[in-house]
Amino acid sequence: MKKLRFRYMGEEFEGTFDNGVIVDSKGSVYDPRDIDWLPPSKPRNIVGLALNYGKHAEELGLKASEKPVLFLKPVSSLTGHMSNIIRPSGTKYVHYEGELAVIIGKRCRNVSIREAMEYVLGYTVANDVTARDFITNMFRPPVQAKGYDTFCPVGPWIVTKDEIPDVHSLEIITKVNGEVKQKDSTSSMIHRVEEIVSHISSFMTLSEGDIILTGTPEGISPVKHGDVIEVTVEGIGTLRNNIVDEG
Repeated sequence: MKKLRFRYMGEEFEGTFDNGVIVDSKGSVYDPRDIDWLPPSKPRNIVGLALNYGKHAEELGLKASEKPVLFLKPVSSLTGHMSNIIRPSGTKYVHYEGELAVIIGKRCRNVSIREAMEYVLGYTVANDVTARDFITNMFRPPVQAKGYDTFCPVGPWIVTKDEIPDVHSLEIITKVNGEVKQKDSTSSMIHRVEEIVSHISSFMTLSEGDIILTGTPEGISPVKHGDVIEVTVEGIGTLRNNIVDEG
């Protein structure tokens, strides 16, 4: 099932997407061209993984870690499918990072690897936008680099986990203005979804709707005003956003 959130005529709705149309919880039907796409979940926490693809670590001149390297993105950085990513004034190195995102389905704390998938609702597509201008010290990655408003597009919907036979064999492709920049598979992830959920829950409570960004493949590069970024995860969908300079 594809679950989503959207705004229509100033009012917010939850619904599903099927056969090219959106149906809200009351059965009303909407044309996708007439709605504003919202982030498909309402998280308390957004947790990201750094360096979860070996080749991405190599392109940054870094080594992958034996344990997940984590960071937080503020909820204020969330934005939806078809919305603008605001490129902050004075930045030169704003990068896309196409990723698989995991959506938590129910509250969990200190769960084992074996039981971790019981707490996963499903998956969506994410773009962990990063201003690498601010990654200049040992605290990698700093909040400012990851935390600007609009720096966490997710969507367009959540595909429930029963629709994905093997989450560790999905192709990820990121395009900028139609040109392929990133192409890999979730099979290349160093840390698997169940390991990630278990590890995070070992020290913090995950709540329903929380988002986990599972890392990006190699191929990052700066973007500029007017660029169109499309991140596609096989079996889930395509997240599309435009880059717009601040102001």
